[in-house]
Amino acid sequence: MDARKDGPPPSLVLGGGSLLNQVGRELATVMDRQLAPAGITAQQAALLLHASRRQRTPSQLMSLLGTDTAGMTKLLDRLQAKGLIQRQPHPTDRRAVLVTLTGAGHALLPRARPAFGRVTRQLLAGFTEEEIVQLTGMLERMLGNLRAVAPGPPVRA
Repeated sequence: MDARKDGPPPSLVLGGGSLLNQVGRELATVMDRQLAPAGITAQQAALLLHASRRQRTPSQLMSLLGTDTAGMTKLLDRLQAKGLIQRQPHPTDRRAVLVTLTGAGHALLPRARPAFGRVTRQLLAGFTEEEIVQLTGMLERMLGNLRAVAPGPPVRA
């Protein structure tokens, strides 16, 4: 079947019940379950991992996590309230802050990294390396297609 001619199969049509949305929701649920004993969500863990690699601004983290300004502010507020991150003034831009991990934030990393690995292995069980490369390429293309149509952070209604 040529998806450009006949359209995508109904299971891939974007919407509340689409296969891509179902996989995304299930992936988030499984990740959150894995990280619950550490007291953090998958999104919080992802932010901690990104911020642990180097200091980043909230805008940089927003792009990496695919959230909007309000979502990023709430996320940073929650992590700061848990004592896992701190906001420090940017050394060259008075309008910006840098997100850095506290000692407690760094202490969680050894629990977060393996959780992502376990879930990724579970998600891709039975796939060959070639299939994983193909899937990654197709998902990146789909993301690029959507970003070309509607660039910018997600809009919340």
